[in-house]
Amino acid sequence: MKPFWSRYPAQWRPRRPQWGLALRVTLASLLALAVAQALHLHLPLWAVLTAIIVTQLSVGRSVQIAFDYLVGTIGGAIYGGAITILLPHHNELELLGVLALVVAPLALLTAIKPYFNVATVTAIIVLLVPTMTKVAPLDSAIDRVLEVAVGALTGLLVSFLVLPSRAQGLALGSAARALDLMAVALGELLNGLTKGLDTNALHRLQDGIGESLVKLTAIGGEAEHERATGLSTGPDLAPLNRTLLRLRHDLVMVGRAVTAPLPPPLKDRLGPSLESFRSAATLHLAASAAALRDRSPPPPLRAVTAALDAYAAEVQAVRQDGLTRGLPSDQLERFFALGFAMEQLRQNFVDLEMRVGEWAKSRPAGSASAA
Repeated sequence: MKPFWSRYPAQWRPRRPQWGLALRVTLASLLALAVAQALHLHLPLWAVLTAIIVTQLSVGRSVQIAFDYLVGTIGGAIYGGAITILLPHHNELELLGVLALVVAPLALLTAIKPYFNVATVTAIIVLLVPTMTKVAPLDSAIDRVLEVAVGALTGLLVSFLVLPSRAQGLALGSAARALDLMAVALGELLNGLTKGLDTNALHRLQDGIGESLVKLTAIGGEAEHERATGLSTGPDLAPLNRTLLRLRHDLVMVGRAVTAPLPPPLKDRLGPSLESFRSAATLHLAASAAALRDRSPPPPLRAVTAALDAYAAEVQAVRQDGLTRGLPSDQLERFFALGFAMEQLRQNFVDLEMRVGEWAKSRPAGSASAA
């Protein structure tokens, strides 16, 4: 057996962002506690919790969370402090009434503007802490803002300085992962035209692609926030995301055509051209994934275009020879569905080449290729 340390890079390198996040969260919590204690804050707990919440997988997400948290905290502290000071509450019934007046409007605001969700919690803390400890309402509001500010700033500094992870890089990684899975799926689907493929296999092939695209969509918003604030450069991720979604839809259409093998006459005539396209397309998708990771120029599309031209010519010859006459309606429907899917793939492969080229052009000068 290989020693553990010789196996480490292959096993744990794909989890490097997660290891970095664990390190950042640990450091942020320790530093937030140290700073809060040094400043003699009333409840260092909130500084530590805020630092943990703000420290996210990507810098863009950390900035967004920190901004929302600070805005919600300041708004909640002002509103909660004002209600607490202006409305006396000397017994339990009055306290319940003031609590309802604090929570109801902020809960409504949170339902309309979700980034204010921390405002309700802050206002409740400002209201209730003076009832449990000897702290004036104004001091409670100021303490809460200071505690959150310490935690947010600590989390942001750690996110920027300790193994920073850009959302843009994570998004490109998800896009490349989706292309790798599409290459495998397309190869298996086209093999199904000669061997058949069961429905469960189709679902398994599509699930991984769907998960990668969902992740890309989620991280894309964070990457766009980074780009808008100048934390990263590069084109908008939305066109790339749309192209990948269209490619996935093409795979769904191909999947509908491979629920049963082609009838023998069509299999014999179309099999060689389909095999040529399968080889060229899967290699192109895998090469496009590698190009996205490295921000290098897209692979040539000539082999894919030639294979599609050969398939289209063979389809035309099959129809001229009358091989589609007399086919059952379900086989004829799958035959035409496959032809439509091939034409859609042609267009979307061209779009993919453009999208990969855009990211190659935006690569910073002198940057090293990603491993």
